[in-house]
Amino acid sequence: MPTRAILVEDSAAIRATLIPAVRELADVQVIACAETVTEALSASDNHEWHLMILDMFLREGSGLTVLDRLRHRSPLQRIVVLTNYATADMRERCTQLGANAVFDKSTELDEFFDDCARIH
Repeated sequence: MPTRAILVEDSAAIRATLIPAVRELADVQVIACAETVTEALSASDNHEWHLMILDMFLREGSGLTVLDRLRHRSPLQRIVVLTNYATADMRERCTQLGANAVFDKSTELDEFFDDCARIH
């Protein structure tokens, strides 16, 4: 059974590429997409999910707000940050707010897919 995921990403081009890639490479089914903090939190409340793939810079708001609001989620729900801004400071802030992992979109995609595949 695929891992049920919410994809929080404001770029339609990235969503269009990432959805089939996580399905094929990590057996992850994206059940909802969000472009804003409000949409991400609504998707979290309205779907049963095991993985959230979260970008940091959204159409409205920041992935940091999503992390903070979901800090007390079920331990069975992982949030993986996938961002172009995976600086040491950003990684630390994300981890402090409860991210399970942080990956750079441009240099750590293999590691990202491996991490997603291990969720089963």
